[in-house]
Amino acid sequence: MRLLPVGGRGLLIEVGSAAEVAALHAEVLRRRDAGELAGVREVVPAARTVLLDGVRDPGALAGRIARWEVPPLAETEGPLVTVPVRYDGPDLAEVAAAWRVAPDEVPRLVGATVFRVAFCGFAPGFGYLTGLPPHLRVPRRATPRTAVPAGSLALAGEYAGVYPRSSPGGWQLIGSTGAVLWDPARRPAALFAPGVRVRFTEGGS
Repeated sequence: MRLLPVGGRGLLIEVGSAAEVAALHAEVLRRRDAGELAGVREVVPAARTVLLDGVRDPGALAGRIARWEVPPLAETEGPLVTVPVRYDGPDLAEVAAAWRVAPDEVPRLVGATVFRVAFCGFAPGFGYLTGLPPHLRVPRRATPRTAVPAGSLALAGEYAGVYPRSSPGGWQLIGSTGAVLWDPARRPAALFAPGVRVRFTEGGS
């Protein structure tokens, strides 16, 4: 763990893996809810970091966090969101070939995985989902698409994700969903938030 003050009121915590980020993020939220992190306004996880903003004394807090015992995050911890998917993506056959299975096996393999939102970014409502087993990871496309349809379920490296709106993208598209990922009139606006568990079921609208 590496702790770096950022400006006068921020603290950036670097760890070694997405699993460590998830565990640290959950621990920070638990301690803040318990009143141990007075003043901390924002807790922002990323691929290998967690940023705390609103820290009154970054140096002192860094010293305390360095002594924390952060337990691994239980697989069942966190709210669960179920997202129905039609497996109709243009890269489905290519992904199936990389996995050495028939295309109709892809829904079963994806559905057997409980993903977790590691962090959000790229576009409002886009969550980077971890949990895909190493043998099912696929590279980004060599040539990105200029427009990926909204609702596309996609894979790239260790991550899965659903495009909340049409945008350029280089991930492998395996399906689509009618689920609304981002709705400013909804509270919360984002369907996916860090720490949320996600399961994809076959049969979207």
